[in-house]
Amino acid sequence: MLQEDAVRLGQEAARRLALSGAVEIRPGLTKAEFTEVETTFGFGFADDHRAFLAAGLPINSHKPDEGAMWERPWPDWRDADEDELRRHLDWPTRGMLDGIEDGGWLRQWGTRPGSTSAAIEIAESALAQVPRLVPIYAHRFLPAGRGTYGGQVLSIWGTDIISYGSNLAEYIMNDFYELNDARHRSTAAPIPFWSDFIH
Repeated sequence: MLQEDAVRLGQEAARRLALSGAVEIRPGLTKAEFTEVETTFGFGFADDHRAFLAAGLPINSHKPDEGAMWERPWPDWRDADEDELRRHLDWPTRGMLDGIEDGGWLRQWGTRPGSTSAAIEIAESALAQVPRLVPIYAHRFLPAGRGTYGGQVLSIWGTDIISYGSNLAEYIMNDFYELNDARHRSTAAPIPFWSDFIH
């Protein structure tokens, strides 16, 4: 059972998004659909994210600023191609690995090996241990985790990571109403590993 505060937060984010007029919203995901998604992709939605998607499934955005990178910036957990959803889920990790291929390295992983393939292998192993991020919209992500809620929303482009809201409802205001400067250091609890890159 979802915590009441998590449900309120997710429903408030859904309400704000609906009022923005920036997106088409279809009927929310059912319990069976949540189970199918979580089983297929091996993660659990955070409780506020779950309540948000149960209230309504955002599909098409009327925001033009995401460019051609995202044909469908809102992940369609009901009807999208499985490979498309996997690419969206893999975006944060892929961005990190692309940085490793280009010569990047994190000190906490020890000394970088001489070969790129060995460096990638170490990075993949390390990244498999960090919290899973789930796409909300384009390159905006929320931490996964059944029984959790209130995580900050991160905008991720490789190792360029920015907090776009200290929770899901604040994120909707920042990205779809643009009332605040979304690029701020969040006061939310940090997300292990990923928050280390916030600038």
